Amino acid sequence: MPTNLLSPAKVDKIKPGTKPLKLNDGDGLFLLVNPNGSKWWRFRYRHDGKSKLLSLGVHPHTGLADARQRRDECRRLIAQGVDPSVHRQGTKQAAVAALSNNFEAVAREWLSKQQHLSLVTLDKSRVLLERLAFPWIGESPVSDITAPALLAVLRRVEGRGRIETAHRLKQLCGRVFRYAIATGRAERDPSADLRGALATAKVSHRAAVTEPAAFAKLLHDLDGYTGTFVVASALKVAPLLFVRPGELRRMEWPELNLEAAEWRIPASKMKMRREHVVPLPVQVIDILRELYPLTGRGPDLRLDAPRYVFPSSRSRLKPMSENTINAALRGLGYSKDQATAHGFRATASTLLHELGWPSDVIERQLAHQERNAVKRAYNRSQYLAKRQKLMQAWADHCDALKRGDRKVTALRAV
Repeated sequence: MPTNLLSPAKVDKIKPGTKPLKLNDGDGLFLLVNPNGSKWWRFRYRHDGKSKLLSLGVHPHTGLADARQRRDECRRLIAQGVDPSVHRQGTKQAAVAALSNNFEAVAREWLSKQQHLSLVTLDKSRVLLERLAFPWIGESPVSDITAPALLAVLRRVEGRGRIETAHRLKQLCGRVFRYAIATGRAERDPSADLRGALATAKVSHRAAVTEPAAFAKLLHDLDGYTGTFVVASALKVAPLLFVRPGELRRMEWPELNLEAAEWRIPASKMKMRREHVVPLPVQVIDILRELYPLTGRGPDLRLDAPRYVFPSSRSRLKPMSENTINAALRGLGYSKDQATAHGFRATASTLLHELGWPSDVIERQLAHQERNAVKRAYNRSQYLAKRQKLMQAWADHCDALKRGDRKVTALRAV
């Protein structure tokens, strides 16, 4: 049979008919023209005494020259005793395996396994990897990434002055590499070789007011806030409950039982992915009852919509911004080095310890995880009654501070 019967012009001009057309080019290659106008390159060959058919591409994405080159490669494989179809499948499987072993695939798989972390923490980790790591090492096989390659990624972050972020990214990548080792896709963690390679991160603690007189003044200032009623309410509740700022701003009405004086925070909203019960002092209940007509009901809320206690000023379907309380503190004249939303936790912890409350009760109320598993189980089952006393006594103590009375003996009773 003569070879190279087709030409590019002939391939371009051929029109479809009512039935499929086959145009031979020789040595097993032919063009299949379907009635719908699609043109497929096919290669017919024999291997182990069997006739087989292999697709080599679609015109015009695959031109005549490319189709002939692919045909010739197939013929060379046949000459070596290799079935082109089997070879192609092996190549595809290798490509899929390589893709599943690159850094991004392993990192995303690792993220999907971190069910013990809060959704907020997981999202922050994902964003950090997507923005600062994947663009440069995401497609690299996780086993091929070296310490210098990882350091180059971290240097880009460090070079912009984001020292703490660079250290967090290094720790995050280290966890991914250790997961790759555990799953048999890498042999070592290159981040371990970078100890001391980055600039030392400045340890900064969130500002908190821990001196009683200064805290009393802060409480007075919070009561005098003249912004929106929602923000004013959040400012009053924040120091009394001393939960994490993200937990407070995402508080929803269905989570509250004002009759039982409890707020049950779902595990999905907690840092350690465990449900947390916050006893509500009467002062907080009064604030929430006054706020309910404004944010707890309304015709614009669907049955399945979130019902945030402290919604965004732009949409009731979104929680208050994470910067709102800090911005309000700045408006009251407190700099970021003097007071922060998160600092209310340190304030409560410091003063409660000074006033004689047991550390175990305070730590449980702060939702800090007890490392001892047996003790952790005891804390969860036995400390609620004590925490109820603590939370009411703390709110009473805050009122006493505003009155100028610091001799609150009830706070010591457990």
